[in-house]
Amino acid sequence: MPQFHRIASTSDIAPGTGKTVMLEGKTIAIFQVNGKFHAINDTCPHQHGPLGEGTLDGTTVACPWHGWTFDLTTGKCGVSPTAKVEVYPTKVEGQSIFVEI
Repeated sequence: MPQFHRIASTSDIAPGTGKTVMLEGKTIAIFQVNGKFHAINDTCPHQHGPLGEGTLDGTTVACPWHGWTFDLTTGKCGVSPTAKVEVYPTKVEGQSIFVEI
């Protein structure tokens, strides 16, 4: 059964940036966009690039290796309609960020 896990403090992730964390054996990329936190699987399905190191454009992250883009809210790829990354629910309590897996 999925549970929320504390993964970071809100001050750990500046607006417009991301961070990579390990949680329950999964590598998760978490980003702050306009005060909201989004969590996705860190691994790009194209060639396994680290999405947490990618650049943001609104709620879209571009893989730093080959530029494949992913929507942080849906996980859908902007380059290949069959590619997708897992999206994880997030919540903030006080200054703590939680991700559900």
